[in-house]
Amino acid sequence: MIRKTRPFVAALSLGLFAAIAHAQATPAGLWKTIDDETKKEKSLIRITESGGVFTGKLEKLLDPSAKVDAVCDKCSDERKDKPLVGMMLIKGVKHSESDKNRWDGGEILDPNNGKTYKVRLTPIDGGKALEVRGFIGPFYRNQTWTRVE
Repeated sequence: MIRKTRPFVAALSLGLFAAIAHAQATPAGLWKTIDDETKKEKSLIRITESGGVFTGKLEKLLDPSAKVDAVCDKCSDERKDKPLVGMMLIKGVKHSESDKNRWDGGEILDPNNGKTYKVRLTPIDGGKALEVRGFIGPFYRNQTWTRVE
């Protein structure tokens, strides 16, 4: 009897591990951003999923020199002069139809210049990091965010 249960327990364990690994290989979670120029920790972004659509809010500013009550003074949409903390920076992202390892189709706001860009999110390193690409046509910028939780 013990011999027959070992393969079952092993298969169950592998299945559970695969499910956990797959859950971590999505953009959902809390991510730490790094400033492109200074290479210092900049913010925490929480990406959530609802009905297959991912959104991301700025949860916390990490830069000690950043104003706690900072607003998006360069935004030109409804976010103009609204607080950065709590602001929706990523909208409308869905699982890619052409690449099962990627999420795209939405937009991302760069609060430093107030512009929105198309966005592509690709979990890397087993879901421990997230490659974030903001782009307009052939012009793009990549950042790598690290998973906090």
